[in-house]
Amino acid sequence: MKIAVPKEIKNHEYRVALTPTGARELVARGHQVTVQGGAGEGAGFPDSDYEAAGARLEADVSAVWSDAELILKVKEPQAEEVARLTAGQTLFTYLHLAAEETLTRGLMASGATCIAYETVTDRQGGLPLLAPMSTVAGRMAVQAGAHSLEKAQGGAGVLLPGVPGVAPGKVAVIGGGVVGENAARMALGLGAEVTVLDKSIPRLETLDDRYQGRMKTVFSTADAIDEAVRESDLIIGAVLIPGAAAPKLITRAMLADMKPGSVLVDVAIDQGGCFETSRATTHAEPTYVVDGIVHYCVANMPGAVARTSTQALTNATLPFVMALADKGWQQALADDPHFAAGLNVHDGRITYAAVAEAFGLESVDPATLVK
Repeated sequence: MKIAVPKEIKNHEYRVALTPTGARELVARGHQVTVQGGAGEGAGFPDSDYEAAGARLEADVSAVWSDAELILKVKEPQAEEVARLTAGQTLFTYLHLAAEETLTRGLMASGATCIAYETVTDRQGGLPLLAPMSTVAGRMAVQAGAHSLEKAQGGAGVLLPGVPGVAPGKVAVIGGGVVGENAARMALGLGAEVTVLDKSIPRLETLDDRYQGRMKTVFSTADAIDEAVRESDLIIGAVLIPGAAAPKLITRAMLADMKPGSVLVDVAIDQGGCFETSRATTHAEPTYVVDGIVHYCVANMPGAVARTSTQALTNATLPFVMALADKGWQQALADDPHFAAGLNVHDGRITYAAVAEAFGLESVDPATLVK
């Protein structure tokens, strides 16, 4: 199969969808791998490493896309990339379509087969291709929040761990999944006072047992969120509904109850964000202020630690890439119903119900397409 790895063009996105190690594995299986020149440099993988692995380098971005059967990316395709997609091609990347109607309709119009990392499941009900980046984003969220609390960044001038004689800062994490646990773990490590809110009692029990009561676990209700809003110096939004738009849990009116200079970090921004005042930002301009509250809403947080993120992501994606290359998308998805859950768009039709629901469109059962 002809496999293409274009260079990411989203603002400050340095990750790459395939490492030289992955290229070597695919070439050894008889596939042709074309890598756009410079695609791996931001993550520390020079062109020479891809050449040594047997990949073909291509400087012309149009040629990279037009000659491919399978296109591997990290982030959702930008407008100029959507325009390059054609029927018969398979795109495998993060999509997060429920928050992006224009992108969704663009992919439908392309006629391509689009498989999303973030909706592939596993036998335990997890999201194995989202989890690595959720881990990175959760850990980065506390770094970003702590920095944003500095007075020079517009924050209240609070040091999260405090100092002897001065109480530590208070961190609330809304959502106790992979992002939330990793954020809470980092905040605990800094010495902050940490509260995790979630609607799953079993999940709260797991966190309470795992961290031996060092973090507070609270069942998430409107009252509990109101209290977190009033008391916290840093709130991290870590709510995920797989494939669907994130719920808006903190409204603009609630910002008036927050401490001036406190910080909101919205890790759910890829899915539209879980704060009403959230809007996607970039690493170039990561924060903005609404009603005295600092918002950090970078939509590709892991891109800032591209080397670590690329290795973590491609460790998870490579087995799926090999299945697509060896079998083609239909057989690969037919053989693995968990992989089939990743199919979001095919031949102009939406195949993921939550995406269709977000825009009032019809969806097709992917099972009918992969038999």
